[in-house]
Amino acid sequence: MDISVLSEFLSVIVVGICLCVGYVIKHSLDFIPNKYIPLIMLILGTVTNILMNIGHIDATVILSGMFSGLASTGLHQVFSKLINKEEE
Repeated sequence: MDISVLSEFLSVIVVGICLCVGYVIKHSLDFIPNKYIPLIMLILGTVTNILMNIGHIDATVILSGMFSGLASTGLHQVFSKLINKEEE
């Protein structure tokens, strides 16, 4: 399976929103365990994408929100690894 087909389900706006909210949760809200951040981003991404497409909600909108929310957690990990690698 060619994984590039998933790129059509990526919403840059949703990724950006989830990335910012996830960063705040990870670094400011100590009462939320890190293991729940991907779940929160999945839900936030889905809700955000549904709100952006309020007139036209279908499975594609839901999948795009879920995928974008989870992609934001992966993007945060990539940035964290790059920053930590440069500091060493």
